[in-house]
Amino acid sequence: MKNTLVLGASLNPSRYSNLAINRLVNYGHTVKAVGLKEGIVAGVAISTEKENFKNIDTVTLYLNPKRQEEYYDYIISLKPKRVIFNPGTENPEFYELLRKNNIETEVACTLVLLGTNQY
Repeated sequence: MKNTLVLGASLNPSRYSNLAINRLVNYGHTVKAVGLKEGIVAGVAISTEKENFKNIDTVTLYLNPKRQEEYYDYIISLKPKRVIFNPGTENPEFYELLRKNNIETEVACTLVLLGTNQY
C-alpha cells in the first residue's frame, strides 16, 4: 500500500480528485489530501495548508500547470518516490524539476492505474 497525497482535492463528488480519494481508500492506501476547502471525503480530511506529511510515496496531481507552480517546492520537500500527472495536469517544466530531484514522474490517470492494478 502506498501513502498518497491527493493535491487539488475537492469536496465535489463529481470531481476526479474526489473519486480518486474514494478509490484509493477503497483499495487500502493511506491518503492525505490538500485542497482549496477543508472537509472530509471518504474519512480523509482535506487540509488547506501545505502540511509536512511524512513518508509520502506518491503525489497525485489534480491542479492545472499554472496552479502547480506554487507547489513545486512543497512537493519536492515531501520527497515522494513519484508524482502522477493526471489528464489536464501535464507540465514538462515540472517533470524536469522533479527528475533533477530524483523523483519519478508518471503521466497517467490514477483511477485507471488503480482499476488495472498498476498503481
